[in-house]
Amino acid sequence: MIVEKNDLIEEKIQYAGLSSSRYEHWLLVLGIIFVAAALRAPFTSVGPLLETIRDDLGLTNTLAGAITTLPLLAFALVSPFAPKLARRFGLANVLLVSMLMLAIGILIRSSAGAVMLLTGTAILGLSIAVCNVLLPGLIKGKFPQHIGLMTGVYTVSMNICAATASGISVPLANSGLGWRGTLALWFVVAALATLFWIPQMRKLGQGSRNNTLSTTGNMWRSKLAWQVTLFMGLQSLLYYVLIAWFSVILVERGMTSSHAGWILSLMQLAQLPFTFFVPLWAGHMKNQRPLVIISSVLFILGIGGVWLGSSAWMALWAICIGIAGGFAFGLVMMFFSLRTRTTQEASELSGMAQSVGYLLAASGPVLFGLLHDITNSWSIPLVVLLAASVLLLVVGFGAANNRYVGD
Repeated sequence: MIVEKNDLIEEKIQYAGLSSSRYEHWLLVLGIIFVAAALRAPFTSVGPLLETIRDDLGLTNTLAGAITTLPLLAFALVSPFAPKLARRFGLANVLLVSMLMLAIGILIRSSAGAVMLLTGTAILGLSIAVCNVLLPGLIKGKFPQHIGLMTGVYTVSMNICAATASGISVPLANSGLGWRGTLALWFVVAALATLFWIPQMRKLGQGSRNNTLSTTGNMWRSKLAWQVTLFMGLQSLLYYVLIAWFSVILVERGMTSSHAGWILSLMQLAQLPFTFFVPLWAGHMKNQRPLVIISSVLFILGIGGVWLGSSAWMALWAICIGIAGGFAFGLVMMFFSLRTRTTQEASELSGMAQSVGYLLAASGPVLFGLLHDITNSWSIPLVVLLAASVLLLVVGFGAANNRYVGD
């Protein structure tokens, strides 16, 4: 009788432990979703309001441009140091502080004049950069059997919130909130992400410290790491150049601004499903070369169509580019996990790739515009993008090979 009671007590304890584990698991999933949502919206919500901000604060075009360039430069400069911070202070601690700083940066950005605007923008850029680098490593460490699924959830949450922020910024500002209130709203998302993170601190800290002991040494000397890095850089360059200039090209071809804006939105919407499904497919493949081929071919078709195709088919070219971008982004997020063995290796590879990638992303739109000014045509700039698409295929074949950066 006593033995039966003891067995019953043990079963109840095990059930309670299992329920607690499931609760913590889903709380972590929600935390990742909210963090991902907070990583793009504060950035993409600025673009549609840039002209209003410039006129309200009396900014020059150079300062207005710095509002969008500063976060990209922060991504490039801070990304290599994020893994070192995680190794020194613990991955969970660094992520929590980054989310707090992101929330503070959002409020500072919306509080006063041009100085506070740029200061807040720099703070949130630094915070986003750290989270960008460390989250792929966290997913690898905490969800080793579901890396593709969680990477898909992470990327979709990030991109849906980014697209939503772009779409609702102007209507919200015109509804009476103004640009300050509209930008400040994203504090709520950052605060929720922080709240969901706090209960996981002890458990995450234990997991991440165990994994940070293993590191590849000098990631920058690895050929495979450079192939992943160049893949990241090229897909970032293609995305940010097209986001910046696609509408301008269409307007110069005779489209109205509203029609060009709709085509640009279509391009962004087309990528969303594939940022979720591509990581799932990539995680079940021996190597990811077929996905690299699809991405590069669609980029070539879409950009070639914009260059030589009929304006009546612009929606099709935009969809091709959008799907290609979804494939490329989903792939590179998976490469950080698939090409590494540990959380620390994944974070280091992510830091290296995003550092170079966002440098290219920050310089790409400027160089594209400069080529247009020199040649007084869009042909040469678009040919350069086609060359980048071919190069994406070349480095992607190496990055997609089934091996690890430490080999």
